[in-house]
Amino acid sequence: MDAFNDEPIIDLRRYDDREHLLLASFATHSRDSLGRIHPEQDHSYRGPYARDRDRILHSSAFRRLSGKMQVFTGEMGIYHRTRLTHTFEVSSVARTISRVLRLNEDLTEALALMHDIGHPPYGHCGEDVLDECLADVGGFSHNQFALVIVQQLEKRYQAFDGLNLCRETLGGQDIRANKKAASVGRSPGLEIQVVDAADSIAYDAHDVDDALQLGLLSIEQLADLSIIRRALDAINHANGSVPKQQVRQLLVHELIDLQVSDLINQNGELLLPLQGRSSEDLSEAGLRLHHSPVLEAERNELERFLFDAVYRHERLIPVREAAGKRLLVLFEKLVANPERLPMRFRQRADHFSPAIATGEYLAGMTDNFCDRQFQQITSLASGPLADW
Repeated sequence: MDAFNDEPIIDLRRYDDREHLLLASFATHSRDSLGRIHPEQDHSYRGPYARDRDRILHSSAFRRLSGKMQVFTGEMGIYHRTRLTHTFEVSSVARTISRVLRLNEDLTEALALMHDIGHPPYGHCGEDVLDECLADVGGFSHNQFALVIVQQLEKRYQAFDGLNLCRETLGGQDIRANKKAASVGRSPGLEIQVVDAADSIAYDAHDVDDALQLGLLSIEQLADLSIIRRALDAINHANGSVPKQQVRQLLVHELIDLQVSDLINQNGELLLPLQGRSSEDLSEAGLRLHHSPVLEAERNELERFLFDAVYRHERLIPVREAAGKRLLVLFEKLVANPERLPMRFRQRADHFSPAIATGEYLAGMTDNFCDRQFQQITSLASGPLADW
């Protein structure tokens, strides 16, 4: 505050001016935000999406991502990605793309940090089990559960439940929860599309890295794929002869760089003549970011290979099946005995149903916490389980 008056030294008008200078017309500008469900005063030097980013970053659900595995489980070592490390990697890629295309980095980062916040324990296996368990009440979607977390389950304020995020941030996550509907007609805002692209770019490269590190794949197996050959050629051209133990790290870097560069090059030219049009204009026109046809075909080839060679690897299947059975047992016992739910989930069981409340409780768990609650509920111990 200025020593001679009560006016802030920095005010939000300067934030708007900065966005006007730096962002393209078709970016999502903070001044156009539809605001929050529960109105709040503007912050003196942070825009609305920067505040959303910080609220997500400081949430309990975000911290729990450190205990949720991405693809592999903790039984396979400690090198591979967790949901938290993956989220930071997606955020980094998304910010880079957003900056080059002159989009709103704050909104992009908020969306990136939130994108996996609804994932249950045990990776995709956990989601499959919960989706089956909750089939009679609409199934389970981690994208939809993320909205439940940030609108209801997080308790940060006395005046309301949830994080009270901007409508644009919530809307971006809602679009992720309804991707099929968003794939035709009106297109999502560009910041939302950038996060989706960054998510795909990150997990393609990092699943390759983790699988190589864990010995599920070899460079020789991967070298039959077009995008891998292209990346290896670039590595050899830039570095000459590379020791085998360094190839993995260089390969991951090159895979990300290839995909990000292609996306920026393809869409930078597409967007250049559209300066002057708004984000709303581009959505109404159905404009969608895309890779070049060649790289898109190579990415599809890589993802098909990873699905068969990694996600269905013989070392993963029994580990996933055992984890899925633990989650199923927990679900069945808690639905049959909702008094063993923590108090706030017992209250949600009364308001919604035991199945929905149990699914939410399980979905918020980390892998290790879920293991401990399984041991608790299958032992002779009685009483409610611990809250997360």
